[in-house]
Amino acid sequence: MAEVQAGLEIQEILDQLGIETTNSGASTGSFWYETKGETIDSYSPVDGKLIASVTAATEAEYQKIVDKAQNAFKQWRQVPAPKRGEVVRQLAEKLREYKEPLGKLVSYEMGKSLQEGLGEVQEMIDICDFAVGLSRQLYGLTMHSERPGHRMYEQYHPMGLVGIISAFNFPVAVWNWNTALAWVCGDVCIWKPSEKTPLTAIACQKITEEVFTDNDVPEGVSCLVIGGAEIGKLLTADTRVPLISATGSTRMGKSVGEVVGARLGKSLLELGGNNAIIITPTADLKVVVPGAVFGAIGTAGQRCTSTRRLIIHEDVYDVVRDAIVKAYGQLKIGNPLDTNMHVGPLIDKDAVAAYEHALKQVVIEGGKVLVEGEVLSGEGYESGCYVKPAIAEASNSFKIVQHETFAPILYIMKYSGGVENAIEMQNAVPQGLSSAIMTNNLKEAESFLAASGSDCGIANVNIGTSGAEIGGAFGGEKETGGGRESGSDAWKVYMRRQTNTINYSDSLPLAQGIKFDL
Repeated sequence: MAEVQAGLEIQEILDQLGIETTNSGASTGSFWYETKGETIDSYSPVDGKLIASVTAATEAEYQKIVDKAQNAFKQWRQVPAPKRGEVVRQLAEKLREYKEPLGKLVSYEMGKSLQEGLGEVQEMIDICDFAVGLSRQLYGLTMHSERPGHRMYEQYHPMGLVGIISAFNFPVAVWNWNTALAWVCGDVCIWKPSEKTPLTAIACQKITEEVFTDNDVPEGVSCLVIGGAEIGKLLTADTRVPLISATGSTRMGKSVGEVVGARLGKSLLELGGNNAIIITPTADLKVVVPGAVFGAIGTAGQRCTSTRRLIIHEDVYDVVRDAIVKAYGQLKIGNPLDTNMHVGPLIDKDAVAAYEHALKQVVIEGGKVLVEGEVLSGEGYESGCYVKPAIAEASNSFKIVQHETFAPILYIMKYSGGVENAIEMQNAVPQGLSSAIMTNNLKEAESFLAASGSDCGIANVNIGTSGAEIGGAFGGEKETGGGRESGSDAWKVYMRRQTNTINYSDSLPLAQGIKFDL
């Protein structure tokens, strides 16, 4: 086992989280299967060293897990929602205890900065707190019947088994966005994490196991099944799993949506983004620069909400461009566990190859690179996954600009005329996740937020595209998939709606005044 630089002993962290050198990749709670699938080695992009290994689940083990989950659902749905919320409250407390080691493991296994790793665990805590209150607010609706002596109302019931397919870039938070809500709604969850970050998933399962065991939660309410594409296909096609929540690329989401749709299941898809910030003549540079720079380089550009495009008015284009370029000159790239660093590594060599391809392609299409990209090597960069954040002047119509590259590449472009022209440019991409405008003009801000404005699921004014809070529903439109996770009324997707009519009269009047006399 390797030791992480910056004073972090990874073995100590793994011990705290109950992770062995070799781990099982399938669990229904306190029971861990002796998995017989392929071995998945987790290498850290921080230093390229092996952290630990996981034996993936096979189809046989998957089937056992689903059977256990089905039995658990029959029991869990009978537990009163506030009592389910109490279990989730205790999970939040346990996450507070484990925040530091889990945050460090997220940082080391995924490569994001330590502050972001700790922040991701805080998101888990926040959504648990949100779900606790929600457990007493799963409200239905009453309405007046047109028939005398009748009452009508709607209520929500647990959906059943929820399959969760998560991505590497937020290896723990997105899982908990789903589970915290699903559990208080009375559902059980089966999680297939990214095979690029299996150890953080095991850590979450073990933390959850502590709380669930203490509360006699039925075995199978929290299930983990680690594996590659074959496990994902099993989960997606399984008619016993009525809801699939999938986070990842648009390509992956289209495949999931097609399979789930064919069996008339439900999908919650949170897919790619191609997020832009519009910068108008009245924008405040003190807000623009940190918002744009963090949006572009945070998590090394590997957030679905990362800023990919800056659409700058021609009157302030030179000033904004020069300020952003200057800020990039101050970036520090290195071990993300060192809090002095701004940018950590990409997840793996495939991501590095995509970064290099995008920088070549933008030049081929006629763009101009303002801040050169580079794959870094030498001391501290042994993993080969560290790259320099790059900036390129480009046209919004370039094919590479229309495509989401999961890397720290920022495309800048100018617009002229009114803000409606900038909005049209912003919307002219296939994705529709996050968007922002920097302006001190009220009319421009309101135009951006109007029905004819941003077509994204998230639209911000004077903050960047990245950094959503759990209180609002998270997700986007078009090729982003249309799903909503986290706050607001996103809980409804985890439940089935039922309309009830009660006749308390002595007769049977029919709707629409129909007469049927016997």
